[in-house]
Amino acid sequence: MTRNLIDFVDITHKEFDELYRLCADIMKKPDKYKNVCVGKVLANLFYEPSTRTNLSFRTAMYKLGGSVIGFSDPGSSSVAKGESLKDTIVMMSNYADLIVIRNPMEGAARAASLYSRVPVINAGDGGHLHPTQTLADLTTIRMHTGGIKNLNVGICGDLMNGRTVHSLIKALSGFPDIRFYFISPRELKIPDYIRYFLDSNKQKYIEITSLEATVSSLDVLYMTRIQRERFDSESEYERHRHAYILTSGKLSDAKSSLLIMHPLPRVDEISVDVDNDPRALYFAQARYGMYIRMALIMTMLKNAPAEPRETEVGGAACVNPRCVSMFEKYLPNLTYEREGRVFCEYCDKEI
Repeated sequence: MTRNLIDFVDITHKEFDELYRLCADIMKKPDKYKNVCVGKVLANLFYEPSTRTNLSFRTAMYKLGGSVIGFSDPGSSSVAKGESLKDTIVMMSNYADLIVIRNPMEGAARAASLYSRVPVINAGDGGHLHPTQTLADLTTIRMHTGGIKNLNVGICGDLMNGRTVHSLIKALSGFPDIRFYFISPRELKIPDYIRYFLDSNKQKYIEITSLEATVSSLDVLYMTRIQRERFDSESEYERHRHAYILTSGKLSDAKSSLLIMHPLPRVDEISVDVDNDPRALYFAQARYGMYIRMALIMTMLKNAPAEPRETEVGGAACVNPRCVSMFEKYLPNLTYEREGRVFCEYCDKEI
């Protein structure tokens, strides 16, 4: 596996299969793995609030016999004194064997990987990506369907700002016969870089605004909350927050085999009367997330240490106001080209 996990596409299908099999074995025989990470240290660097991702990584490492350092509030670290992302990462890679980072700046995990001597795992970078949530999502689908193919997948909510959505779309696009139904307000449709990814990969999808008109066709319904923290104004958030609320009544025409998923936390987009529906898997999904992260930690700790990537200082060209390069001005200009178009390597926005 690649030394870092920044985007789910860093993982091949073969590597996901290996992670899944390891995850399944851990679930069956947890005692077999309780000492495999003794003497290893995980650094959890959470610049944004988190319950499941933070605690599942911590619990995963403890269950493997390892230790955890880091912070869940940047205000309690030297970040509050103005320490740069680079300096924090350089220091933490002196102390830890693996770094997990969540940060509100898009591309922060990619930037961190430039300066770390140990593997870096992206635990969410702004509204950009969240690959370990995608590992939990795919594990859930595979556990309950036996495979990932020939599925009608509905993704509902804030598709513009939902990093879990973006990672899941990119991941599922690599499996056979996946058809997407993107259900959102027009103002919160999938961002351009995701649409470009889908189009360039000839992926089947439709964009609609009605959940009720779609639910009977779906094999998977992935609900998401409206991302309050990504809106520029409270009034804009309030205008969209009740756009979609899944109730038991709206599931009357749904397939008996439907998988109802949610990355959590939920606000009010899934009514509590759905919780007892056997098709509701979001709490099981969170549990699978801990076990697949155990498998990921074990796998990535096998990666040999490497020197940080050699880069020039400064010169980033991205104009995305949420890109890490707009805040950490020393970052080099890193871009990639696809079909004659140039994109920022940090946040994937077209330049």
